[in-house]
Amino acid sequence: MTSIIDRSRPLILAVTFVGTAFAIPQPSLAAARDQQSTIRAAQAKLEKSPLKNVRVTVSPDGLATLTGTVSLYEYKADAEKRVLHAKGVKAVRDEIQVAGPTVPDQEIVKKLGTELEYSGEGYGNLFDAITLQVRDGVVTLGGHAHDYPNRDSAVALASTTSGVKDVIDDVEVDPVSQMDWGTRLAVARAIYAYPTLQKYAIDPVRPIRISVQNGHVELYGTVDNAADRQVAYLRANSVPGVFSVKNYILVAAGTGEKQQ
Repeated sequence: MTSIIDRSRPLILAVTFVGTAFAIPQPSLAAARDQQSTIRAAQAKLEKSPLKNVRVTVSPDGLATLTGTVSLYEYKADAEKRVLHAKGVKAVRDEIQVAGPTVPDQEIVKKLGTELEYSGEGYGNLFDAITLQVRDGVVTLGGHAHDYPNRDSAVALASTTSGVKDVIDDVEVDPVSQMDWGTRLAVARAIYAYPTLQKYAIDPVRPIRISVQNGHVELYGTVDNAADRQVAYLRANSVPGVFSVKNYILVAAGTGEKQQ
């Protein structure tokens, strides 16, 4: 008796298996091509000279990681913005190091503080009260700005200052309303119309600064004596429509007077 072995089934199975094996990697190859395309697009955004030492990697889910060095914090922030607009990038992790000169915190405070004092545009000198802190080259901006352009200007100044390693923007932009704007002007008139307080309007870096949030007034700045500080508070409190006044005005050091 002759035995007949049917090899057709195993052969079909083998062919099916091989065909399936070759089909599996296709989506992965397409994803890899897309990932490489995203990396090229992101790296192309970093071709300008200050960013020549920045490198980018991109994960399959579109997270771009930036590494390398730049000379100013301004360039670090610029690199992040540029790569975020690259095709295929969904988010950016910025690990760039600012490798410019090391500048003592006190020098940064002195230089940047002076620039911030003179940088207010329009009503900025009266209605902005932006604070500055520096620790290990990291600048923290706080306080109040009366509009977004002045807030952005302060951040830009910090970003372009030599020695700054990072910038934390905690500046609060006061509400924009006709009522608050009218209150700002009324408080400014009330304060600067008083004879002993008029001198603080002459020097642009020494004004009594006025912040208004929904009818609530905050006063900032430095005055020569405690009497001027108290008068400014009373004058602001006398303006119709003012709900409250917080007095953060300081008395200049060396006057021998205590804060009230």
